Amino acid sequence: MTKKSLQTAIIHSDYVAPQGFGAFPTPIYHASTVLFKDVAAMRNRDWLDKNAYNYGLHGTPTTFTLEARLAQIEGGTHCRLAPSGLAAITLVDFAFLKTGDDVLIPDNVYGSNRVLSNWLSSNFGITSRYYDPMIGAGIAELIQPNTRLIWAEAPGSVSMEVPDIPAICAAAHARGVLVALDNTWAAGLAFKAFDHGVDIVMQALTKYQSGGSDVLMGAVITRDPALAKLVEIAFNNLGLGVGMDDVYLVLRSLSSMKLRFEAHDAAARTVATWLKHRPEITRMLHPAFPDCPGHEIWKRDFTGAAGLFSVLFDKRYTEEQTDRFVDSLKLFKIGFSWGGANSLAVPYRIKGMRKDWHEEGILVRFNIGLEDPEDLIADIEQALGTM
Repeated sequence: MTKKSLQTAIIHSDYVAPQGFGAFPTPIYHASTVLFKDVAAMRNRDWLDKNAYNYGLHGTPTTFTLEARLAQIEGGTHCRLAPSGLAAITLVDFAFLKTGDDVLIPDNVYGSNRVLSNWLSSNFGITSRYYDPMIGAGIAELIQPNTRLIWAEAPGSVSMEVPDIPAICAAAHARGVLVALDNTWAAGLAFKAFDHGVDIVMQALTKYQSGGSDVLMGAVITRDPALAKLVEIAFNNLGLGVGMDDVYLVLRSLSSMKLRFEAHDAAARTVATWLKHRPEITRMLHPAFPDCPGHEIWKRDFTGAAGLFSVLFDKRYTEEQTDRFVDSLKLFKIGFSWGGANSLAVPYRIKGMRKDWHEEGILVRFNIGLEDPEDLIADIEQALGTM
């Protein structure tokens, strides 16, 4: 080959870095184009085969590493990343539902899942029906011949009910229906979904897996190769992808996730125990407390709790007063999502979010971060004084 010009030499450098470099972090592989050694290799490559690489969108060593680690934590065998928790929910719906199908959704579902389901009903001919999250085995009566999927959350993301997942799964499987669980709250640590009968697990990695309130990402995990293939096909057809730097951030945080989760859990129980005895609060909606619907199920099936819980204020307090309480908090900030080091508080107009809600009082959801619980209690106490 003739001597290369400087411009060509800049692009086609002869330098190869020495082998044998070792370090703890997983390398970040940025790529859209993936190279093949020859034409035969390109033509023989199957993008569904995750033992090799085809195109950046389908995965790099960075994404494959995170997917494998998430699957291991959850107890699954196949995982696919998505650009957000909602994207992961969408991936499940498009993988397993088609026009004419029916899907059952808990009435306490994550709000964006409800909006998505209503959109699928209005634009794609997929019937979405909502059920009482505490229905348990009674869900069998709601299953129709065209029911293909049942969504569940454990617990509900705002009102915190803990459903009987094994009973729902048994009823669904007896009729050939799949169960998908939003297991974000337990993060694959405090509830082993597959061991309790779940077919597909969805998680928002935005929460404890990243832990820094700075990453949007989701995951879909399965144990069944046939289900995993349908997820992969939907993933490819939807053109979903994740940024390698974001994947690295989750990988970097994953090693400390269990320790952080346990710290959030302990702090949340300390704060919740104090709040439960305040005269302003009439109900503690924390799965580890008897007030919470499904508490006995939580004791039976879960090994821990998260830093997220809700409370109901006494009905004598108006929305204006509870809003003033939230506005008066100093350490707690106002914002959606959770799982980061900073504590959050959000008031909800729960009656407008639920089909069937009969509880009295304003609901406020707390995310307990990694601050000292005594400082958080003092902050809540001073804010209660403003009501």
